[in-house]
Amino acid sequence: MLAVLLLNAAIAVVSGASCLVGLVRPRLALPAGELPSAGSMFFLGAYAARALPLSLVTLTVLAVGSTAAIVPLLVVSGAAQLWDAALGARQRNWPMAVTCVGLAAVHLATAAWLPFH
Repeated sequence: MLAVLLLNAAIAVVSGASCLVGLVRPRLALPAGELPSAGSMFFLGAYAARALPLSLVTLTVLAVGSTAAIVPLLVVSGAAQLWDAALGARQRNWPMAVTCVGLAAVHLATAAWLPFH
């Protein structure tokens, strides 16, 4: 069980860190060949406004270990990752889309598995 919780914590760290990287180095977050614009910078800021607090709350709840809070939070985190995957696909940023689907799968599978263990 500890390994599963640590994996979810690592995903929360990756999500939070990726939004920080996108703010500092926007070209890394954009599809290949796209230059940063006012619209893309707004998007990156909006992503950070959601991803950073959600990552911090996820890490905190996982550290505290409240099963009653972990399951719904992992569902919300998984849903957020699926939304990020959809945004990545819409921008044709396939590495983002595929990565987010994988991260969502871990969060959602853990949320489904945890109540039985």
